[in-house]
Amino acid sequence: MIQSPRGTRDLLPSEMERRRFYEGILRNTAQRYGFREIQTPIFEEAELFILRSGPNIINELYAFKDKGGRDLALRPEMTAPAIRAFVNNMSNDPKPIKIFYFGQCFRYERPQSGRYREFFQFGAEIIGTATPQTDAEVIATALDMVKALGLKEYKARIGHIGVLRRELAQVGVAAEKMPEILQKLDKKLYEEAWPLMEAAGVGREDADAIFDLTGTVGGNEVLGRISGGESEYLRQVLSYLSAMGIDAPEIDLGVVRGLDYYTGVVFEIEAPALGAEKQICGGGSYTLSELFGGEKVFSTGFAIGFDRVLLALEKEGASCPGRKIDAYIVAASCDVTPKAFEIAGMLRRNGISADIDLADRKMAKAMKHASSIGSRYTVIVGSEDLKNDSVTLRDMTSGEQKTVKISGLLAEIRDH
Repeated sequence: MIQSPRGTRDLLPSEMERRRFYEGILRNTAQRYGFREIQTPIFEEAELFILRSGPNIINELYAFKDKGGRDLALRPEMTAPAIRAFVNNMSNDPKPIKIFYFGQCFRYERPQSGRYREFFQFGAEIIGTATPQTDAEVIATALDMVKALGLKEYKARIGHIGVLRRELAQVGVAAEKMPEILQKLDKKLYEEAWPLMEAAGVGREDADAIFDLTGTVGGNEVLGRISGGESEYLRQVLSYLSAMGIDAPEIDLGVVRGLDYYTGVVFEIEAPALGAEKQICGGGSYTLSELFGGEKVFSTGFAIGFDRVLLALEKEGASCPGRKIDAYIVAASCDVTPKAFEIAGMLRRNGISADIDLADRKMAKAMKHASSIGSRYTVIVGSEDLKNDSVTLRDMTSGEQKTVKISGLLAEIRDH
């Protein structure tokens, strides 16, 4: 028996209903904030992702050559394609540009709980401005989405990558050596960061001070530990969030995001229900467009790991309303089957979801099937009722049934 590839899943009807429900919440929230949807190809030139993430990404790509010899890859994330789409198609549009996207991504890594080789990502970007207002708007959107999904326990952390970059520069680390060190600091891998810092000429005392800074977490009092424009910038971002009624994220000077194209504010959202692998959203301000052949444009955005969010909701015991069929149509005998199809067509044309018995079941089995698919009503079409232009309508919850004129069937189902 052929199985689905490792790290992928078949998403069956009940799961798809659940996913579409939560996806709809994300879309609606984005649209309330003025974002508009885009869609990019599932595969792109492999160079796009190498430019964005560095050559090490090659080991994680599903990469291939097409029949023309071009190096292509299934997208491992959606920020780079979104900015590539901006450079190709929207660079002359009035700014700021607010876009969102949702789709499948592919990454060759070890599958584990909530992590797959084929996964789904929801993200949003504001392109063309670099202001505290922009950062606050993006963070507010992400937090509003997580809240709207119904997640009970989550924590948001905000920082500014300029803080650690300035500290590293002050102790003599050259700009080209910072990205690798920042990646280690981002993951709190101090034992791995120290040899890199030592090689860059940093003394142990200065390194320990920087390690200590990455562990600084708290409220506004944390901003007193840093100097320069980053402190005031974060104060402004937090003030705009407060004005919108958004609970202030925790200030964490160790939030780095580990990629050298980030330029300022960075933030993450975690779901404690997921345990050690608890991050469900990450973002910040950055520049990427110049890497893809465009002019340098500042952007702020975020990406939500959709599968991770769904797992967190599941662990919290969240449920979403199941989708039910409004009416299941059953022909009591073969001679009335055409009329049963006529009634099904009438209900569907008028916005009522209707299924119909396609297997010529006996009445008891047809009623059992109607119950198994969660139909609210069963419409029984019988020859005797039809003599009076009527059908029997059975409420599948209460078990009550009554004779209803066909002309009044639509209103009867709608009213209840």
